Amino acid sequence: MSMTKPRASAGTLGNWLILVPALALLVVILGVPLVENVVRSFGLPGQFSLDHYAQIFTERTTLNIMFRTLVAAVVVTAITLVLGYPYAYLMTRVGPGARGVMLTVVLIPFWTSALARNFAWIILLGNNAPVQQFFQFFGLPNVVLYGTATGVTVAMSQVMLPFMVLPLFASLGAIDRRLLLAARGLGSSPIVAFWKIFWPLSRTGVVSGIILVFTLSLGFYVTPALVGSPQQSLVAQLLGQETTQLLDFAGAGALGTFILVVTLALVVWANRLGGSVSAIGAVSAAPGGAASGARAGRGR
Repeated sequence: MSMTKPRASAGTLGNWLILVPALALLVVILGVPLVENVVRSFGLPGQFSLDHYAQIFTERTTLNIMFRTLVAAVVVTAITLVLGYPYAYLMTRVGPGARGVMLTVVLIPFWTSALARNFAWIILLGNNAPVQQFFQFFGLPNVVLYGTATGVTVAMSQVMLPFMVLPLFASLGAIDRRLLLAARGLGSSPIVAFWKIFWPLSRTGVVSGIILVFTLSLGFYVTPALVGSPQQSLVAQLLGQETTQLLDFAGAGALGTFILVVTLALVVWANRLGGSVSAIGAVSAAPGGAASGARAGRGR
């Protein structure tokens, strides 16, 4: 025992030493600018003030942009969840060959330039573009989504969809399908077996995908800037305008710090919720949980 503890301690110390270069790089590239941004948000040296933080909640334009960004993030998250869950579920049901093709389709956006994707959406959503011709075929002329919040939402949903599919695929692929067979054997219907057994076990992946897509959507810049319009700008565009045009670095620092705090709070909440969801899924997957789900199915 006395020899095991020093070896374990030495191994742990070695693991931490391996992380030192990466941690130092993160501190230099991310930590220092972040601290400087927070300090600058309180005003000039020797002139500590919370005015820039107060302006976030008092300026009507900033509040409108923040609300528009929140709505866009919620809508994009909902769309990617509705589209991504069946796709990820199908990936777990097909054979290895088809799964490889479906996974490649998901990964293609990561291999494509962001500018190329967004310019493709400009072509699709513009005037006399394929999307407008599609609506004209159904008797809806003059439907142009380019430069609108709807067009930005559609383009962002396509960009964010892989970030929802991959966590869902990892979560759904780890579920033991014998639990569903056990529930069916006890008399449960397929819908009730899915809701009582499969869905609770998959909610960890759902929470991971939701928080990932939502937080990325809050700070998305390229797609709203290219596909949207200044009248429908989001928070990232407002930050860019304050730093490049108005040169209001203190105001931009306050707004960026506020968004960062909100994002970190969401991540912490999601981690705690993910832990509780895992516990709920474990209880539901237990023999008693499967049996109760089956009994509920027979009762209905």
